[in-house]
Amino acid sequence: MKHNITLILITLLFVSCGNDNAKSIEDIIATEDVKQIQSKKDELVTQQQEIANKIKQLDNKLGTLSPDRNVPLITTFIAKAEEFKHYLELQGSVDTKQNLVITPEMGGILHKVYVKEGQKVTRGQILASIDDNGLGQQKAQLQVQTDLAKTTYERQKRLWEQNIGSEIQYLQTKSQYEALQKNINQIDQMLAKTSVRAPFSGVIDDVITEQGNVVAAGQTQLMRLVNLNDMYIETDVPESYITSISNGKDVEVEFPVLGKKLDAKVRQTGNFINPANRTFKVEVAVPNNDKTIKPNLTARLKINDYTNTDAILIPQSIISENAEGEQFIYVVENKEADKAKAKQVIIETGKTQGDVIEVLSGLDNNAEIIQEGARSVKDGQTVKIISKKGVTNG
Repeated sequence: MKHNITLILITLLFVSCGNDNAKSIEDIIATEDVKQIQSKKDELVTQQQEIANKIKQLDNKLGTLSPDRNVPLITTFIAKAEEFKHYLELQGSVDTKQNLVITPEMGGILHKVYVKEGQKVTRGQILASIDDNGLGQQKAQLQVQTDLAKTTYERQKRLWEQNIGSEIQYLQTKSQYEALQKNINQIDQMLAKTSVRAPFSGVIDDVITEQGNVVAAGQTQLMRLVNLNDMYIETDVPESYITSISNGKDVEVEFPVLGKKLDAKVRQTGNFINPANRTFKVEVAVPNNDKTIKPNLTARLKINDYTNTDAILIPQSIISENAEGEQFIYVVENKEADKAKAKQVIIETGKTQGDVIEVLSGLDNNAEIIQEGARSVKDGQTVKIISKKGVTNG
């Protein structure tokens, strides 16, 4: 019984102390007594220092028992020489050499339109006709006179060859016949202009003027004729690339609206630098077998302006810079199992493409380069390799 009472008293004492500790901070602050507050703070600081010392002792012991626990963990990859292509990215617009708004060569009433929108036509096909304003009748009358002049000339020629008649009569009939022939030829040329013909094969994209309207020579737009076979993209290239972009260069073409990509080549480079924006023109031929590519369609171009068949590429993210402005990376050496030493290597870089950059000097082929953890190591530091990859492509 006495033992039970003792246990109860001890329990109540602990609970009371616990409650005092739980309330002590708030209670002490509530007293606004500087001495009590300062005393409690000193007590807590002493406890903090004791805990810090214990942690330090444990840390030192762990350092003795497990020396590798502070060694940086890294991943590496092997540098391999490979082909590197750099692309100049531009935007251009699709065009065609055969995109023409047809106008008449002769004025008058548009007599008839023989084609419809969307119709395929061939070169030389009659698309429309214009009223000849009586030229046909004039030719018929003139033809009668020409036939008579021809008969007269042929008879006079036979007589002249037989030394009958005068030379002047022969020359007059000849001159009259030839003059009438020239007049007929002139009317034929004018009549030919009344027929509007296709200058090339293609598709009638739009009929602009309907029959019955009065048209003016060289002014009135009759219809638009388009050929989608000979398509090309034209773009402006900065003059700094004039030596690196030439005919035959490879081009990757993308049409965002169509969701379509294709390979092409530079067909023509301009020989004139535009003084306004310091650029020159480039034409890229575009195959259009399915006829989905239309004039004025926007295209994205990636023109190959530089190629290195034996380049070493590394991710740009692993490169650091020292106080002298030199670029450096870390490689590993003196490997033993999964441990190695980090070595700082000064490099010289070239062109970039996406997330990778070309290394021009300072790095040997087959060097093992630190990738993940590259910015947390130091020169000469022991590192632990947890993963080794193949050639990186960024």
